[in-house]
Amino acid sequence: MNFPPRYVSATRMRRMRKDDFSRRLMREHTLTADDLIYPVFVLEGSNQEEAVPSMPGVKRQSLDKLLFTAEEALKLGIPMLALFPVVTRNKTEWAEEAYNPEGLVPTVVRTLREKFPELGIMTDVALDPYTIHGQDGLTDANGYVLNDETIEVLVKQALCHADAGAQVVAPSDMMDGRILAIREALEDAGHIHTRIMAYSAKYASAFYGPFRDAVGSSGNLGKADKKTYQMDPANTDEALHEVALDIQEGADMVMVKPGLPYLDVVRRVKDEFGVPTYAYQVSGEYAMLQAAIQNGWLDGEKVILESLLAFKRAGADGILTYYAVEAAKMLKK
Repeated sequence: MNFPPRYVSATRMRRMRKDDFSRRLMREHTLTADDLIYPVFVLEGSNQEEAVPSMPGVKRQSLDKLLFTAEEALKLGIPMLALFPVVTRNKTEWAEEAYNPEGLVPTVVRTLREKFPELGIMTDVALDPYTIHGQDGLTDANGYVLNDETIEVLVKQALCHADAGAQVVAPSDMMDGRILAIREALEDAGHIHTRIMAYSAKYASAFYGPFRDAVGSSGNLGKADKKTYQMDPANTDEALHEVALDIQEGADMVMVKPGLPYLDVVRRVKDEFGVPTYAYQVSGEYAMLQAAIQNGWLDGEKVILESLLAFKRAGADGILTYYAVEAAKMLKK
């Protein structure tokens, strides 16, 4: 048999790839359950559980059902849940229900903190679940979202959640100056340990559709959009400006949303600021992967873990993902 000429090289990159032990020894990034934040949808009432059709495998749950989910997440080593309410009553133009101390979110927070004190609880600070128009803030007669007036309500909402025991509040509204206002209010109220995860670079993305179905805001929003306050998908320099402002105003953590289509932004943020940086594998990303997995077009376990590892490789310290429980089980196995 005639072999091709031997090419002598001092460096053969494949040497370290040959065996599992050497691949593991040089692995640059790892994914663990510590990297995962589990977004959950909570319903009013009891003994309630509803599938989200556009997010196969994801459910809306009443508090009594959510307790089992929280316990499972805790046992799997997931550090934190992110709560998103499904509000069907008391939606108004001024979103008063957002800061009702006996409302759905503070009630859920109090119960989870009592039952699972070691589990981190993060709450969404935004008004879209509570407004009749589905926008993240208060609007004027022309439907324009008002910045400063919205901040006044967001501050009340954040304080309400902190009073209930939320360790992390996460303003996702993209109003200018809301981080400073919330931080000052938390400090004045004695909540000096309440952390803020700012949705600093939140884009006006087409990937949010299934989430809006899940929380029931899509019907209220109708054909309107959020382009006057969420970022243009074409911009990355602007994202760095947004992140810089939020850090200056007192954010402890910053987030890029969506995730996989914006990993370049995650990398730029981490390189520029070096602060705790997170990304959200949003509902549209989840729905696309699930559709391909359920149709047998992709290997579920492999593609889920690979997609999550991509966030770590890009520089994210953690990932909000609807795959958190499933991925934690895979990693444990």
